[in-house]
Amino acid sequence: MAKKKESKFMQALQISDELAAVIGKGPMPRTEVTKKLWEYIKKHKCQDTKNRRNINPDEKLAKVFGGKKSINMFEMTKIVSKHLKS
Repeated sequence: MAKKKESKFMQALQISDELAAVIGKGPMPRTEVTKKLWEYIKKHKCQDTKNRRNINPDEKLAKVFGGKKSINMFEMTKIVSKHLKS
């Protein structure tokens, strides 16, 4: 029986040093990256209290998000993609 090819979505990706400082060393699939990012955001209380869709990054996260003061969670995935390589 032939082994089913792993989908691109579940492919383990290399992680940039900035992102690794937040979520740990890779490689890991995009789904795991997102999960670990949210764990970090919640643990360090980076989620905006008034508008829960916004993230107010601390020093480590700011390096990943390009120094932005606040970022929308939908924008986050686009920015994080720049820190992942196959």
